[in-house]
Amino acid sequence: MVSVGRIRVLVVDDHRIFAESLAAALAAEPDVDVSAAGSGAAAQRCLDRAAADGRRYDVLLVDADLGAGSQPTVTLAAVPPAVPSQPRPLEPRDPVLDGLALVERVRSAYPGTRTVVLAERDDPVRAARALQAGASGWVAKDCSLSRLLAVVRGVLRDETHLPPALLTGVLRELTAARRHRTESEQLVESLTPREQEVLRCMVAGLGRKAVAERLFLSPHTVRTHMQNVLGKLGVHSTLAAVALARRAGVGPVELLPSAGDVVERRG
Repeated sequence: MVSVGRIRVLVVDDHRIFAESLAAALAAEPDVDVSAAGSGAAAQRCLDRAAADGRRYDVLLVDADLGAGSQPTVTLAAVPPAVPSQPRPLEPRDPVLDGLALVERVRSAYPGTRTVVLAERDDPVRAARALQAGASGWVAKDCSLSRLLAVVRGVLRDETHLPPALLTGVLRELTAARRHRTESEQLVESLTPREQEVLRCMVAGLGRKAVAERLFLSPHTVRTHMQNVLGKLGVHSTLAAVALARRAGVGPVELLPSAGDVVERRG
Protein backbone atom coordinates (compact mmCIF):
# COMPACT_ATOMS: atom_id res chain seq x y z
CA MET A 1 0.00 0.00 0.00
CA VAL A 2 1.39 3.40 -1.00
CA SER A 3 1.89 5.85 1.84
CA VAL A 4 -0.88 8.47 1.93
CA GLY A 5 0.35 11.70 0.40
CA ARG A 6 4.03 10.80 0.47
CA ILE A 7 6.31 8.26 -1.19
CA ARG A 8 8.85 6.43 0.96
CA VAL A 9 11.96 5.53 -1.04
CA LEU A 10 15.03 3.53 -0.02
CA VAL A 11 18.20 3.92 -2.13
CA VAL A 12 20.43 0.81 -1.93
CA ASP A 13 23.92 1.26 -3.37
CA ASP A 14 27.38 0.45 -2.00
CA HIS A 15 28.89 3.48 -3.74
CA ARG A 16 28.35 5.95 -0.96
CA ILE A 17 28.78 9.20 -2.90
CA PHE A 18 26.25 8.13 -5.53
CA ALA A 19 23.77 6.92 -2.91
CA GLU A 20 23.99 10.10 -0.86
CA SER A 21 23.74 12.35 -3.93
CA LEU A 22 20.71 10.53 -5.29
CA ALA A 23 19.02 10.44 -1.90
CA ALA A 24 19.59 14.16 -1.42
CA ALA A 25 18.14 14.93 -4.86
CA LEU A 26 15.05 12.83 -4.20
CA ALA A 27 14.62 14.34 -0.74
CA ALA A 28 14.20 17.76 -2.36
CA GLU A 29 10.87 16.60 -3.79
CA PRO A 30 7.98 17.77 -1.60
CA ASP A 31 6.21 14.39 -1.53
CA VAL A 32 9.23 12.06 -1.16
CA ASP A 33 10.77 10.71 2.05
CA VAL A 34 14.08 9.01 1.33
CA SER A 35 16.66 6.94 3.17
CA ALA A 36 19.79 5.18 1.92
CA ALA A 37 21.52 1.88 2.69
CA GLY A 38 25.04 0.87 1.69
CA SER A 39 24.52 -2.89 1.32
CA GLY A 40 21.87 -5.53 0.90
CA ALA A 41 22.15 -6.48 4.57
CA ALA A 42 21.70 -2.85 5.61
CA ALA A 43 18.69 -2.58 3.32
CA GLN A 44 17.19 -5.66 4.92
CA ARG A 45 17.54 -4.08 8.36
CA CYS A 46 15.90 -0.87 7.10
CA LEU A 47 13.01 -2.86 5.64
CA ASP A 48 12.51 -4.84 8.83
CA ARG A 49 12.58 -1.74 11.06
CA ALA A 50 10.17 0.12 8.79
CA ALA A 51 7.75 -2.81 8.76
CA ALA A 52 7.92 -3.09 12.55
CA ASP A 53 7.09 0.62 12.80
CA GLY A 54 4.19 0.29 10.38
CA ARG A 55 5.88 2.57 7.84
CA ARG A 56 6.94 0.31 4.99
CA TYR A 57 8.89 1.62 2.03
CA ASP A 58 6.96 2.14 -1.18
CA VAL A 59 9.91 1.87 -3.61
CA LEU A 60 13.46 0.50 -3.43
CA LEU A 61 16.04 1.78 -5.91
CA VAL A 62 18.61 -1.03 -6.04
CA ASP A 63 22.07 -0.95 -7.64
CA ALA A 64 22.34 -3.67 -10.30
CA ASP A 65 25.93 -4.33 -9.16
CA LEU A 66 25.18 -4.29 -5.43
CA GLY A 67 27.74 -6.37 -3.57
CA ALA A 68 30.02 -6.78 -6.57
CA GLY A 69 32.66 -4.33 -5.32
CA SER A 70 35.34 -5.04 -2.75
CA GLN A 71 35.05 -1.80 -0.81
CA PRO A 72 33.60 -1.94 2.73
CA THR A 73 29.86 -1.39 2.91
CA VAL A 74 28.20 0.92 5.40
CA THR A 75 24.76 1.88 6.53
CA LEU A 76 24.01 5.44 5.49
CA ALA A 77 21.97 7.83 7.56
CA ALA A 78 18.59 8.96 6.27
CA VAL A 79 18.83 11.97 3.99
CA PRO A 80 18.32 14.60 5.29
CA PRO A 81 19.11 13.24 8.82
CA ALA A 82 16.91 14.23 11.72
CA VAL A 83 19.98 14.42 13.96
CA PRO A 84 23.72 14.28 13.18
CA SER A 85 24.90 10.70 13.01
CA GLN A 86 27.88 8.71 11.82
CA PRO A 87 27.61 5.79 9.38
CA ARG A 88 27.92 2.47 11.18
CA PRO A 89 30.24 -0.06 9.51
CA LEU A 90 28.68 -3.42 8.90
CA GLU A 91 29.80 -6.23 11.13
CA PRO A 92 32.18 -8.71 9.45
CA ARG A 93 29.50 -11.41 9.69
CA ASP A 94 26.87 -9.46 7.79
CA PRO A 95 25.91 -11.62 4.78
CA VAL A 96 26.55 -10.35 1.28
CA LEU A 97 23.18 -9.82 -0.36
CA ASP A 98 23.45 -8.89 -4.02
CA GLY A 99 20.95 -6.81 -5.93
CA LEU A 100 19.05 -9.70 -7.51
CA ALA A 101 18.78 -11.57 -4.20
CA LEU A 102 17.51 -8.41 -2.52
CA VAL A 103 14.85 -7.94 -5.22
CA GLU A 104 13.69 -11.55 -4.71
CA ARG A 105 13.61 -11.12 -0.95
CA VAL A 106 11.56 -7.94 -1.19
CA ARG A 107 9.05 -9.60 -3.52
CA SER A 108 8.66 -12.46 -1.06
CA ALA A 109 8.64 -10.58 2.26
CA TYR A 110 7.20 -7.20 1.23
CA PRO A 111 4.97 -7.73 -1.83
CA GLY A 112 3.56 -4.21 -1.53
CA THR A 113 7.01 -2.67 -2.05
CA ARG A 114 8.14 -2.02 -5.63
CA THR A 115 11.78 -2.34 -6.70
CA VAL A 116 13.57 -0.53 -9.51
CA VAL A 117 17.07 -1.59 -10.57
CA LEU A 118 19.62 1.15 -11.32
CA ALA A 119 22.23 0.07 -13.86
CA GLU A 120 25.36 1.62 -15.33
CA ARG A 121 24.80 -0.07 -18.71
CA ASP A 122 22.01 -1.66 -20.69
CA ASP A 123 22.00 -5.45 -20.42
CA PRO A 124 18.90 -7.31 -21.66
CA VAL A 125 19.92 -10.58 -20.00
CA ARG A 126 20.34 -9.02 -16.57
CA ALA A 127 17.27 -6.83 -17.03
CA ALA A 128 15.17 -9.89 -17.83
CA ARG A 129 16.50 -11.68 -14.75
CA ALA A 130 15.66 -8.64 -12.64
CA LEU A 131 12.08 -8.64 -13.90
CA GLN A 132 11.82 -12.37 -13.25
CA ALA A 133 13.08 -11.77 -9.70
CA GLY A 134 10.30 -9.27 -9.12
CA ALA A 135 11.66 -5.86 -10.19
CA SER A 136 9.22 -3.38 -11.69
CA GLY A 137 11.80 -1.44 -13.65
CA TRP A 138 15.35 -1.14 -14.99
CA VAL A 139 16.73 2.39 -15.27
CA ALA A 140 20.09 3.85 -16.27
CA LYS A 141 22.00 5.43 -13.41
CA ASP A 142 22.73 8.49 -15.52
CA CYS A 143 19.09 9.17 -16.37
CA SER A 144 17.60 12.53 -15.41
CA LEU A 145 15.96 13.04 -12.04
CA SER A 146 12.65 13.77 -13.75
CA ARG A 147 12.87 10.45 -15.61
CA LEU A 148 13.64 8.56 -12.39
CA LEU A 149 10.75 10.22 -10.57
CA ALA A 150 8.44 9.30 -13.45
CA VAL A 151 9.53 5.67 -13.08
CA VAL A 152 9.05 5.75 -9.29
CA ARG A 153 5.54 7.11 -9.66
CA GLY A 154 4.82 4.73 -12.53
CA VAL A 155 5.75 1.52 -10.70
CA LEU A 156 3.43 2.58 -7.88
CA ARG A 157 0.66 2.41 -10.49
CA ASP A 158 1.80 -1.17 -11.24
CA GLU A 159 3.58 -0.14 -14.45
CA THR A 160 6.75 -1.86 -15.65
CA HIS A 161 9.48 0.46 -16.93
CA LEU A 162 12.33 -0.44 -19.30
CA PRO A 163 14.49 1.70 -21.60
CA PRO A 164 13.07 1.45 -25.16
CA ALA A 165 16.41 0.12 -26.44
CA LEU A 166 16.10 -2.89 -24.12
CA LEU A 167 12.55 -3.93 -24.94
CA THR A 168 13.33 -6.29 -27.82
CA GLY A 169 16.22 -7.99 -26.04
CA VAL A 170 14.31 -8.39 -22.76
CA LEU A 171 11.28 -9.84 -24.51
CA ARG A 172 13.55 -12.29 -26.31
CA GLU A 173 15.12 -13.37 -23.02
CA LEU A 174 11.76 -13.74 -21.25
CA THR A 175 10.38 -15.77 -24.14
CA ALA A 176 13.39 -18.08 -24.09
CA ALA A 177 13.13 -18.47 -20.31
CA ARG A 178 9.44 -19.33 -20.62
CA ARG A 179 10.22 -21.91 -23.29
CA HIS A 180 12.91 -23.53 -21.13
CA ARG A 181 10.52 -23.56 -18.17
CA THR A 182 7.81 -25.18 -20.25
CA GLU A 183 10.19 -27.88 -21.46
CA SER A 184 11.37 -28.50 -17.90
CA GLU A 185 7.78 -28.72 -16.66
CA GLN A 186 6.97 -31.30 -19.31
CA LEU A 187 9.94 -33.42 -18.28
CA VAL A 188 8.95 -33.26 -14.61
CA GLU A 189 5.37 -34.20 -15.51
CA SER A 190 6.74 -37.36 -17.14
CA LEU A 191 7.82 -38.61 -13.70
CA THR A 192 5.62 -40.86 -11.61
CA PRO A 193 4.22 -39.38 -8.35
CA ARG A 194 6.83 -41.30 -6.36
CA GLU A 195 9.65 -40.09 -8.62
CA GLN A 196 8.41 -36.52 -8.24
CA GLU A 197 8.49 -36.98 -4.49
CA VAL A 198 12.07 -38.25 -4.72
CA LEU A 199 12.95 -35.26 -6.89
CA ARG A 200 11.60 -32.85 -4.27
CA CYS A 201 13.78 -34.60 -1.72
CA MET A 202 16.77 -34.11 -4.03
CA VAL A 203 15.91 -30.40 -4.34
CA ALA A 204 15.95 -30.24 -0.53
CA GLY A 205 19.49 -31.63 -0.57
CA LEU A 206 18.66 -34.98 1.00
CA GLY A 207 20.99 -37.89 0.34
CA ARG A 208 19.93 -41.42 -0.55
CA LYS A 209 19.78 -42.62 3.07
CA ALA A 210 17.77 -39.60 4.22
CA VAL A 211 15.33 -40.03 1.34
CA ALA A 212 14.92 -43.71 2.19
CA GLU A 213 14.15 -42.91 5.84
CA ARG A 214 11.72 -40.15 4.91
CA LEU A 215 9.78 -42.18 2.33
CA PHE A 216 10.06 -45.49 4.22
CA LEU A 217 11.86 -47.13 1.32
CA SER A 218 15.01 -49.20 1.08
CA PRO A 219 18.18 -47.40 -0.07
CA HIS A 220 18.27 -49.71 -3.08
CA THR A 221 14.74 -48.66 -4.11
CA VAL A 222 15.65 -44.98 -3.67
CA ARG A 223 18.74 -45.51 -5.81
CA THR A 224 16.54 -46.97 -8.56
CA HIS A 225 14.11 -44.05 -8.32
CA MET A 226 16.96 -41.53 -8.52
CA GLN A 227 18.40 -43.24 -11.59
CA ASN A 228 14.96 -43.19 -13.21
CA VAL A 229 14.59 -39.49 -12.41
CA LEU A 230 17.94 -38.65 -14.01
CA GLY A 231 17.12 -40.75 -17.06
CA LYS A 232 13.67 -39.24 -17.63
CA LEU A 233 14.97 -35.70 -17.13
CA GLY A 234 17.85 -36.36 -19.54
CA VAL A 235 20.58 -35.29 -17.10
CA HIS A 236 23.61 -37.05 -15.67
CA SER A 237 23.92 -35.65 -12.15
CA THR A 238 21.87 -34.72 -9.12
CA LEU A 239 22.93 -31.08 -9.46
CA ALA A 240 21.64 -30.94 -13.02
CA ALA A 241 18.37 -32.57 -11.95
CA VAL A 242 17.92 -30.03 -9.16
CA ALA A 243 18.64 -27.13 -11.53
CA LEU A 244 16.05 -28.42 -14.01
CA ALA A 245 13.54 -28.97 -11.21
CA ARG A 246 13.94 -25.39 -10.01
CA ARG A 247 13.40 -24.10 -13.56
CA ALA A 248 10.16 -26.05 -13.59
CA GLY A 249 9.09 -24.51 -10.29
CA VAL A 250 9.58 -27.66 -8.22
CA GLY A 251 10.17 -26.78 -4.58
CA PRO A 252 11.88 -28.84 -1.87
CA VAL A 253 10.04 -31.06 0.54
CA GLU A 254 9.53 -29.54 3.96
CA LEU A 255 12.35 -30.74 6.16
CA LEU A 256 11.19 -32.33 9.38
CA PRO A 257 12.92 -31.31 12.65
CA SER A 258 15.35 -33.85 14.02
CA ALA A 259 15.02 -35.26 17.50
CA GLY A 260 17.50 -32.72 18.84
CA ASP A 261 15.73 -29.70 17.40
CA VAL A 262 13.58 -27.50 19.55
CA VAL A 263 10.21 -26.78 18.01
CA GLU A 264 8.26 -23.85 19.36
CA ARG A 265 4.51 -24.32 19.52
CA ARG A 266 1.99 -21.67 20.34
CA GLY A 267 -1.49 -22.35 21.50
